[in-house]
Amino acid sequence: MATDTPTSRTVAETFVERLGGQDADGIQELFAEEIDWHVPGGAELPWTGRRTRREEVAPYFTTMWPHFAPGRSEVALERVVVDGGDVVLLAAWTHTVAATGKEFSTPAAIHLRVEDGRIVRMHLYEDTLTVATAFDAG
Repeated sequence: MATDTPTSRTVAETFVERLGGQDADGIQELFAEEIDWHVPGGAELPWTGRRTRREEVAPYFTTMWPHFAPGRSEVALERVVVDGGDVVLLAAWTHTVAATGKEFSTPAAIHLRVEDGRIVRMHLYEDTLTVATAFDAG
């Protein structure tokens, strides 16, 4: 069952807050047991791909975050669009890859679907070629 707009906005704001605090376990708590998660990218980037269970959420972040140089990331949340259970986060981020020293920037959109107060879908849209190139993966 879909969640109303105010509840979806609250869940999304909590997601963004915990993301900014690098609270992987706290982010995972926001998700339903069964999820539709998709982060595009090649196998050479171990955090990309699909996930279907809540317990796969925290490992996504704890696998990805160490690949970025500490203190050398910027995330700008530009807009939050909420319609019932659908939330779209529009952002831009810049990261520096720890292994290569390469900096990359990409606009991004995250589509969340909230049902019964839990996130059931998280799809990320970003410039995957730019990311792969910074990692010398593409």
